[in-house]
Amino acid sequence: MKIDKYISVFNLGLQNTFVYRWNYFLRALFALIPLAGTVFLWRAIFKERGGGLHGYDYGSMIYYYLLTILVSNLVTPTEDEWQIAADIREGQINSFLTKPISYLAYRFSIFLSGRLVYTFVTLPPIALIFLYFRHYIALPDQVMTYVFACISMLMAALMQFFITYSLAMMAFWILEISTIVFIVYSFEYFLGGQMFPIDIMPNAVQAVMKWLPFYYELFCPVAIFLGRLQGPALAQALAIQTGWLVLTWAAARAMWKRGLGHYQAVGG
Repeated sequence: MKIDKYISVFNLGLQNTFVYRWNYFLRALFALIPLAGTVFLWRAIFKERGGGLHGYDYGSMIYYYLLTILVSNLVTPTEDEWQIAADIREGQINSFLTKPISYLAYRFSIFLSGRLVYTFVTLPPIALIFLYFRHYIALPDQVMTYVFACISMLMAALMQFFITYSLAMMAFWILEISTIVFIVYSFEYFLGGQMFPIDIMPNAVQAVMKWLPFYYELFCPVAIFLGRLQGPALAQALAIQTGWLVLTWAAARAMWKRGLGHYQAVGG
């Protein structure tokens, strides 16, 4: 498999994605609205409690949400599932069946280009948010914390891509995948740490959530960066995340193979 053709796909993806730069910028800008609501909500909670919550105070909670915004922008696919589903529904994948090119690798190249453009365009408003809340930011003092957080974030990005790809493969069987996507994304939002930090939940609930993939799509790299996962807990988290990465990759390949068999069987 030659890499040159996928570099060409990546460059083409950059050009196509950059057309929507203002859309991405406005999306990032309007992300300030739920953040503002979150700030006021937790301010009221901590004022009412008069103390911390499972090791979080008001400042560290705001810092947590700042990091979730940053990591989410770096790792979360944008419109990929709809584009893949459209390729299947409109028969555009036929061109890939007669060429020596992997559709998974092709879509991954598009995903990388999209993440690069999206990150570049949305960094200014995110940087302004961090600047405004700079008093709450405390960077790690251990180099390995950055290393492990980056490794976890990379695996989180790959996991999210493979899950998105697998969901889009449902278009081989059903005409509209939006309901399935909405259900899965609702679980990701609730169980992935975007709504609240996972480690404020009861220990029994945390023990279950640590074995689910959603925990590793966002919360894990953020918790590592904040120093809330260390030692044996950190090693366990990275091991489980690696396992989920392999499983989501295998699921993506299996869904393509089964979907393609169904597609060809019905004369697609």
